[in-house]
Amino acid sequence: MSTETLPFATRIWFAWLCLFRVLFDGRFAMRLWGARDAPQLPASPHVAGADGARDGPAPSAVTSRAADTAAGPALQLLSLLQRDGRLVDFLQQDIASFSDADVGVAARVVHEGCRRALFAHATVEPVRSETEGARVTLSAGFDADAVKLVGEVTGQPPYAGVLRHRGWRASRIELPQTVGAHDQRILAPAEVELG
Repeated sequence: MSTETLPFATRIWFAWLCLFRVLFDGRFAMRLWGARDAPQLPASPHVAGADGARDGPAPSAVTSRAADTAAGPALQLLSLLQRDGRLVDFLQQDIASFSDADVGVAARVVHEGCRRALFAHATVEPVRSETEGARVTLSAGFDADAVKLVGEVTGQPPYAGVLRHRGWRASRIELPQTVGAHDQRILAPAEVELG
């Protein structure tokens, strides 16, 4: 296994991409689930049976330190999108029973908040400068990470086709510094109204 690491901005983009692929592509989610490298962590002292003995590792036993080092930035970005746009609330909601008008109203609120969070913490720019619908030619050696070929892909470059999506590239990511011991897996704390 390679000991190289991906750059921070690439990891943020990849986490964002994986979030939506996992949500909407069950096969991809299953492959990713099987490929994850889950460290064996000790059971939490709070997870015990009736006799006081530990029942073994539980999902809640994963420490926040593991989240801080492995998925911390992705969790932090997801937390910001939840805080400002209620993205997680929206995605967790089963919207099948709602009218299109109700979904549209909710989508506007989520869009406005998530857009505000994105612009505050990142600069995202198009991968390609041409307008969508323009004819483009890709010569040999084009960046396959930046351009995905769709349709009937045969032969060798140069390829000529129509730009269907300009793509997005993060050119700046600035996440807030975390202060103290904070469990980054908590995307939004539960709220209890007293009174």
